[in-house]
Formats: sequence, C-alpha cells, structure tokens
Amino acid sequence: MDVRATERYSRQMRFKPIGEAGQQNLGEKVVLIVGVGALGTVLANHLVRAGVGHIRIVDRDYVEMSNLQRQMLFDENDVKESLPKAVAAERKLKAINSDVIVEGIVADVTVDTLPELMTDVDLVFDGTDNFQTRFLLNDMCYKKGIPFAYGGAVSARGMTALFIPGKTPCLRCFIHHGEGSGQTCDTVGVISPVVDIVASYQVVEGLKYLVGSEQALRGTLRSFDVWGNHQFDLKMKSPKANCPTCQQKEYPALQEEGNQLTTLCGRETVQIQRRERIDLSVWANRLERVADVTKTPFLLRVQLKEGERLVLFPDGRILIQGTEDMTRARSIYSKYIGD
Repeated sequence: MDVRATERYSRQMRFKPIGEAGQQNLGEKVVLIVGVGALGTVLANHLVRAGVGHIRIVDRDYVEMSNLQRQMLFDENDVKESLPKAVAAERKLKAINSDVIVEGIVADVTVDTLPELMTDVDLVFDGTDNFQTRFLLNDMCYKKGIPFAYGGAVSARGMTALFIPGKTPCLRCFIHHGEGSGQTCDTVGVISPVVDIVASYQVVEGLKYLVGSEQALRGTLRSFDVWGNHQFDLKMKSPKANCPTCQQKEYPALQEEGNQLTTLCGRETVQIQRRERIDLSVWANRLERVADVTKTPFLLRVQLKEGERLVLFPDGRILIQGTEDMTRARSIYSKYIGD
C-alpha cells in the first residue's frame, strides 16, 4: 500500500478489525448500488471514503429540488442542470476519492439489465424505494450467489439486513410480495436522520463482509422508529421451507413480468396493470396530501405537481397521462404508488 493510501485510510486501518489487510481487501472489491437517492447517496459516500475499489451506481432519475433535503451528494446546481442522479453522484464521488473507480450508469433496473450490472460484483446494496425492485435484487442475488444488503426508510422508520446466499434466509422469508405498506417518501414524507441510520447500518454490515469479518455480522433483520423510540431485531434462523427463492430456487421475480407497462398509442399515456386491486378510498386518502385528487365511484383522477396525471381504476389499472416515456412513467409510479 502506497504512502498516499496509508495516509488517507490511516484512521480506518487503526481500527483493528479492519487493519491494513482489511483495507487491502476493500481496495480489491466491486460493489453495486442500485438507486442513488436518499439511501444510495449515503451508501456511496461511505463506501467511496472507505476505499472500496470499484463502485458501480445505477439510477434512472434526475435531481429535483425536493431531493436536497436528504440526498447528500446533490446540490442546487445539479437541480438547475437537471442532471441524472448517477451522473451527478459520479462527479461528486470522484472528487472525494480519485483512487476509487466510480461508474455512474443512467438506466432502469429490470430483469434484462440487472445481470450485466452485476458482472464481477462482490456485494449488492439496496438504495431503492420500492419492493418490486427489491424482490428483483433479492432473487437475482440468490441465483448468482451474491450477498444483498437490504435497506428501506420512510417516515421515521427504517429496516435493514444483510442477506447472504447459502448462509441466511432471504428477503422473501421475512416479507411476502405485496405486503408492502404502499407508503413512499413522497406520500408520507421522510426525515433525513433515519435515511443516514439505515444506510450506515447497511455499510457497516457490508464492510464486515468485504474485509472477511463475517463472525461479526449482526445476523438480524433490524427495524426501528427513531421518532417513536423503539427498535426490534428479528434473528435470521431457518429459512421458510417453502421459500420460492432461497429454498425452491424458483426466483419468481425473474420469471414474472410484474406490473405490466403499455404505451397507449397517440394518447401520450402509459398504462400500468397491477396484480392487486385498488381501493379508491384508501388511495384517495394517501394521495390527497401531495396532489389534487378527484374521486368518482369508478376511478380516481390525480393531478401531479410535475404536470402528469394519474388515473387509478379498481381493477388495478393505472394510467400515467402526459408522457409516453416508459422510464418516466416507472419513475412517477414508484414515487407516488410504490409497489
């Protein structure tokens, strides 16, 4: 290790569980961060400063003013330039540590794009904001044998765990598909400290794994509410015998098409067909806090501040009017609907 690296990481190497050997290990690792928003920017900041050798970050969205309250790598100039988050983050991270390879990729994470994004990766970090993508990451990680550092934050609540194929249960053993609350940061809000705490837990467990200190891993799914002042650890014991991912190896997220997207020709509209039905009253209550909502017995019409409109139907159909861009439609859907 050269003099410059020794000086940069001196305080970290004085921490005995890492030391010089652990630092050398970090410099040889490749990690993938999916989502460079609130969680992702904190994850990337810690990992770059820690000296992880190659950090690949992927996100489909652009920096907005509302991001600045909690997304630590962005500033007002990024908003003015409408920079993609992956591009803005890459610039900041390279300025922080030029010895680390930082790859900023502007892309949508799907069952088709994810395999290439995971090439040569030692650990995948979850910086996403919806369970559909999380289950996709979980299933792909278990199929490829790559650990998955899960994290989620909304309101003042957080949840995090490190799932290791062959050694721990997977995300599906704890959370079934469709069990998400449907709450997002855009509908119920979020405070910045809970984001920092969740991402820091993810990084700590990730560092333990990357330096080879697996005996120190927490081995729990940790959930907490920093406003309500409570915390709970659910131990990772035996996986569910019928888990379709880590036991039956069916990997349902890699097989299903999920919520189906269709562009309605000539109507500047994208239709998303959910698997679950929609309770119009429930969604009216959720969305009226952040948008103008009109409810009829047959549908829910939602005028968004961005200019687009949502139309929700009881059978699970959602129209995103005002765009034919699939990536834009997915972004709006994740922002306001979640799963």
